[in-house]
Amino acid sequence: MRVFVTGASGFVGSAVVQDLLSAGHEVLGLARSDASAAAIEKAGAKVHRGSVDDLDSLKRGAAQADGVIHTAFIHDFSNFVENCEIDRRAITAMGEVLAGTDTPLIITSGTGTSPGRVSRENERFPADHPNPRIASEQAADVVEATGVKVMTVRLPQVHGPHDHGFVPITINIARDKGRAAYVGDGANRWPAVHRLDAARLYRLALEKGTAGARYNAVAEEGISLRALEEVIGRHLDLPVVSIAPEEAADYYGWFAAFASMDIPASSAWTRKTLGWEPTGPDLMIDLENEDYFRT
Repeated sequence: MRVFVTGASGFVGSAVVQDLLSAGHEVLGLARSDASAAAIEKAGAKVHRGSVDDLDSLKRGAAQADGVIHTAFIHDFSNFVENCEIDRRAITAMGEVLAGTDTPLIITSGTGTSPGRVSRENERFPADHPNPRIASEQAADVVEATGVKVMTVRLPQVHGPHDHGFVPITINIARDKGRAAYVGDGANRWPAVHRLDAARLYRLALEKGTAGARYNAVAEEGISLRALEEVIGRHLDLPVVSIAPEEAADYYGWFAAFASMDIPASSAWTRKTLGWEPTGPDLMIDLENEDYFRT
């Protein structure tokens, strides 16, 4: 199968490319820059120049493919709402090209949409849901209504060497503030998955998935912020302290809302349906990798 992969040189997308190639698929990877193009070529994939906000380039890439895996996302969390809307437009554009074909489209969303309880695959969200990340799933629903086979992979915190997500942000804040802090009792939880396990799930969804399905790429249902900060404090030789909720904004800055979220998630249905079993190291083991603590 010829698969168009957006975000093909990114943290998750590059692992998806390698997994697809290893399984015998041909990959056409979206490249925004010369550096990205070189990385995609080195991996053994073909290059398609463009970007997630260049809708014409997305349409041209999707039109050449037997399957599309959309992992690209602008990871500037300080401009999160607009980036979610950019993702909505990207999904809509590719869906327009795929309407009337049998080409599957796999899009990416997040698991952090049901704070305070375990998020499951069968959840759907109303139009007025407060989390802007559901823009991607709303776009997928619109595209599906045109007859396109759309599936969603919901990602938690994805970890591994060269991670640039929530954990490195948390480490850098602790280093800057001179202490590793959690809010209240620090019992709020983040789910997690290793990048190679996430990559394999994208391929399984492509090969075996059902139209309209949501799949949770969750290896660990929830790791407490306190446990995470304790590991960070030990590695950086910093005190680990509790802060009051009203202190969170001063300590975390724009990241305070994310740091305070309790967003556990289950992948029981995903595992049963696709036969997906994570095999990579868990987050706490990965954190012992000094890659996370290099300045």
